[in-house]
Amino acid sequence: MTGKFMLSRRDLLKTSAAGAALGLASAAFPIRAARAAAATVGFIYVGPKDDYGYNQAHAEGAAALKGVEGISIVEEENVPETVDVQKTMESMINLDGASLIFPTSFGYFDPHMLAMCAKFPDVQFRHCGGMWNKDKHPMNAGSYFGYIGMGQYLNGVVAGHTSKSKKLGFVAAKPIPQVLLNINSFLLGARSVDPAITCQVIFTGEWSLAVKEAEATNALIDQGADVVTCHVDSPKVVVETAAGRGAFICGYHANQSPLAPDKYLTGAEWNWAKVYKM
Repeated sequence: MTGKFMLSRRDLLKTSAAGAALGLASAAFPIRAARAAAATVGFIYVGPKDDYGYNQAHAEGAAALKGVEGISIVEEENVPETVDVQKTMESMINLDGASLIFPTSFGYFDPHMLAMCAKFPDVQFRHCGGMWNKDKHPMNAGSYFGYIGMGQYLNGVVAGHTSKSKKLGFVAAKPIPQVLLNINSFLLGARSVDPAITCQVIFTGEWSLAVKEAEATNALIDQGADVVTCHVDSPKVVVETAAGRGAFICGYHANQSPLAPDKYLTGAEWNWAKVYKM
């Protein structure tokens, strides 16, 4: 640990180069043990905590721990999926005394969280994404995720009943298994209503890229989609753009209904507090 790392986590990041039903996979989920030991728990988010999406859902889950006796919470937002997250984890351990860390973004796992597991074998790490394998990964690591595809299936059912054009649109970040599961679930739900329904997908290539999300939403509507959903970190741009064009919305991650009260149909939302309080 160099003197630079000892300044503060926020100073470090400013000077860096880059600037539901639950499925658990871990040796043990350690919140109860942390509570008994009066521990500090760290949460790391790839975007802002008020993004109406993925990061907000996790931050709301973390907030449920703030009143739990024996638990202190430390959080860092807007941490990219680069070596910066390793620095954040390291400073949470060395500066804040964190003994349990939740790096919540998909790209934090390999190599970043795994590197910190090796460096700090007495600290527990739990990654959101279901990627941990007890036969190949450290035992102070673990993962968790939820069966959110079920929620996207129900989104599809509602979309199928709503659509007049029989064309749905899906704005997606990256073609990873979790995203593909949601796309297929949404379409299967819609086709349970009408097998003739189609769903066009546009990948933006990034978890959060507002310009491409707006362009993708407009392109889908231009091609006839009258109901749109998404799997990006913050659905805010997709929701507001689609509603502005007169299309209906099925939300994702958190509640976006305040953004488009007349066009928001329903949403597949996370309740991470159920995990974090285990």
